[in-house]
Amino acid sequence: MTYPRFVVTDLETTGHAAKKGDRMIQASFVVIENKKIVNQYTTFLNPERSIPVFIEELTGISEDMVRDAPLFHEVAPNILPLLDGAVFVAHNVSFDLKFLQAELEEAGYRPFRGPTIDTVELAKILMPTSDSYKLGELTQMLGFAHDRPHQADSDAYVTAELLIYLMDKMSELPMATLEKLEELSRHLKSDILYLIESVISEKKHNIEELPEHIEIYRGIGLRKKQAVKRVIEKGVPEYPVSALDKQALISGLPSFDYRESQFQMMDEVNRSLEDNEHFVIEAGTGTGKSLGYLLPAVFYAKKQQKPVIVSTYTIVLQQQLLQKEIGQLKKMVPFSVSAVMLKGRNHYLDLFKFMQSLMETDDNYDFVLAKMQILIWLLETETGDVDEINLSSGGWLFWNHVKQDGDYLNKGRKAWIDKDFYLHAKKQAKEADIVITNHSLLVAGLTSSSSILPDYTHVIIDEAHHFETAARNRLGQEIDQLSFKFLLGRIGTFTQEQLFYHSEQLLKKYDEQESGKHTITDRMINELLVEADEWFQVMQTFFEFHTKRKAGNWHRRELRIGQDQREMKYWNEVEYGAERVYMRLTEVIKGLKTRVQNLVPYREQMAAKEQMKMDELVHSVQELEGWRDGLELTVFRPEEDSVVWLEADIRSFANTFTLKAQPIEPAELIKENLLMHKTVIFTSATLTVNRSFAFFTEQIGLGSMKYKELLLASPFDFKNNCRMVIPSDLPEIKKVKADEYIESVANQLIAVAEATKGRMLVLFTAYDMLKKTHDLMKDSGLLDDYILMAQGITSGSQARLTRNFQIFDKAILFGTNSFWEGIDIPGEDLSCLVIVRLPFSPPDDPFVQAKSEKLIKEGKNPFSVYALPQAILRFKQGFGRLIRSSRDRGVILVFDRRIQTTSYGRAFIQSIPGIDVQETPLDETVAFIQEWL
Repeated sequence: MTYPRFVVTDLETTGHAAKKGDRMIQASFVVIENKKIVNQYTTFLNPERSIPVFIEELTGISEDMVRDAPLFHEVAPNILPLLDGAVFVAHNVSFDLKFLQAELEEAGYRPFRGPTIDTVELAKILMPTSDSYKLGELTQMLGFAHDRPHQADSDAYVTAELLIYLMDKMSELPMATLEKLEELSRHLKSDILYLIESVISEKKHNIEELPEHIEIYRGIGLRKKQAVKRVIEKGVPEYPVSALDKQALISGLPSFDYRESQFQMMDEVNRSLEDNEHFVIEAGTGTGKSLGYLLPAVFYAKKQQKPVIVSTYTIVLQQQLLQKEIGQLKKMVPFSVSAVMLKGRNHYLDLFKFMQSLMETDDNYDFVLAKMQILIWLLETETGDVDEINLSSGGWLFWNHVKQDGDYLNKGRKAWIDKDFYLHAKKQAKEADIVITNHSLLVAGLTSSSSILPDYTHVIIDEAHHFETAARNRLGQEIDQLSFKFLLGRIGTFTQEQLFYHSEQLLKKYDEQESGKHTITDRMINELLVEADEWFQVMQTFFEFHTKRKAGNWHRRELRIGQDQREMKYWNEVEYGAERVYMRLTEVIKGLKTRVQNLVPYREQMAAKEQMKMDELVHSVQELEGWRDGLELTVFRPEEDSVVWLEADIRSFANTFTLKAQPIEPAELIKENLLMHKTVIFTSATLTVNRSFAFFTEQIGLGSMKYKELLLASPFDFKNNCRMVIPSDLPEIKKVKADEYIESVANQLIAVAEATKGRMLVLFTAYDMLKKTHDLMKDSGLLDDYILMAQGITSGSQARLTRNFQIFDKAILFGTNSFWEGIDIPGEDLSCLVIVRLPFSPPDDPFVQAKSEKLIKEGKNPFSVYALPQAILRFKQGFGRLIRSSRDRGVILVFDRRIQTTSYGRAFIQSIPGIDVQETPLDETVAFIQEWL
């Protein structure tokens, strides 16, 4: 069997819109025959129009390079024979094909009519765990030489290499997987079916031999799970007490760097574990914090033959600990180390549900793509954890249908019990030395009768500055319009033929006496849908009316629901609507529960698929009960020490509206449920305010308990490698109008950008100011040769924006919220950090308002007790973005002059490493930066 001929194409153009007159400036065509590159044709093209600066910066193709190049119609005779009878391939094929068709039409030729393959779509299916499907990032990951990204000849060639790699990967798939992909691929956007059929045809000529690690179970290809048993060592391994012993262990690492502070942390963590004593550690950037607690933790786990729990806030750190630090640990210690990552139930795939989904006819593109991705992923994953796979937003909707969501053991699931990912994770955790989890799951286990976590006595909480917030979020209540509509849609009315309809069909089959009584419940579901819809409309009216005057131009708004708001216009209507929804909910829950009870006696007679429908109905009823409880605690009877608020984006209210309730102070709950029963070590790079842990320990309930503390400074040479500048000619933020201040900020940033040649991260505390500053700088015309990337304006996640920032030479990155931490840009890519405002939480933030009121009632000053320490911790996090290694060098600009002009401003400077601080006008600032960098 021979494969069809492929022509892999890449085009560089003057813009994105062929219909608006954008033209090609370079085209390249790579011919593949029998999975080998046999030819490449490349040409520059005269677009007969100017090339925008951004395109020139991106591609490196200037107007001089295309001025004497041929027009398309002059080279068309060279291109058309290549396309004849071929499969047209491109990375984002619709873009390249659209331009090619436009040029063919303009030149008087017929359009290309052959099959097409999109390597983006193909890579999404065959590389489901890739972080990105951008060509540059895929080829970098695969190790292909790609010396001139965004030039057509280089891009086309690596796309051809990518296609061959993906074809080879497809050839290695089990026939069972290929046959399922073939059926699903009929609903794709490009003609990948063509390729799958070729592979299947080729494989049919050979006897299939599965790799050792793959099995076919009930028609699905799976990676075999490796069950880990805790190894009981001969003789208890002794913790390396002396510095020489620790050095002997760590020196085997390729990037070993002796750090006295890291060894000190190891000893103190070990002592805390041995003495069962709470411990709080701030370990500055570069200390080697992760190994600082993991090494003593694994020695202690081995000694006790019981796991030590490590809890983090972000998925990024969870994965880094498991993949990098645990990997290093295994190389260091003279015994086996088992470590697992444990997450909430909804993170894991339910194989029985997924199997059922494959039997359903589905032409929803996102669902089809997600199914195909999961089929490939199942050949690679041992965990079944959704965080490994890169799903689209539509794919996440599909995930809701196939995720684990209950302990019910129906017939169908029993067949999959030995393959079940969630149960496997729980079993692995019991056998592990180190269990890595997240703050939310840890808190959930504290207040639940059944925790996914294994029995433990010691826990290390990393990224501990987030623990109080995570506890508030987990202990709170949340009602959002989108998930409620999704839940009601899943239950459905009788005519919608969803879960409610299926329950009637089951009754009809097993208990005819009880069937046919669906009319009342069906009417109640209909009425609930209407009442809920009307209530959300009332909520929107109330919300928009009371936020429009104070929200400025920012679309994301919040509104606290305190006693004052409960006496405002439209609140009565909100309560009346909530009462009607509550009543209908109660009636629907009662009706559905009755149906479930009537079906219980017949459960064992049911087929596996019928049991699954029944279990889904039980789970949906539990969700409805949670929703009803949420109404109780947010609208009718909020708890005294809680804060209730609404939040939404007014551009898309129905998709973003959420009603939340959280405890104002979870400290007592943390103390009663965690600190009084377990030994806890808290650590982070930012826990102290002015070298004191008092603020943090009060927040998490440790203040009145016995604990030890340790402050380890960063080993980096901040004194010689970092400078802080406060421009003296910026107006004071409180003394001018917001627009005037923003204009001054934009002017300063434009001047500084020239001095730094980009390489600048600008941190804001509010999106509104970020957007206005970005727009002023972009519209000024003074930075046309710079790439401006802004959170919420430039598309992409934080990780993607950060990667793109590092790609371009002259780039400026604008961020807020999450950009104050978690960004790691070492080296010269980031040389200048700008903090536009000191990061105080907005005074109208619902939680800040409630916290302040509580502190005032207790006779305390909310600013000094809460607002200032919070802002200082945030400032420290932002400051930590600049110097990420011992070789880094940079300057930090603070535009908020309150750091110098107020009595509290010194507390910010005293809480960061000692560096030189100077206050200078703009011209001197620019000159200093140029000289310093």
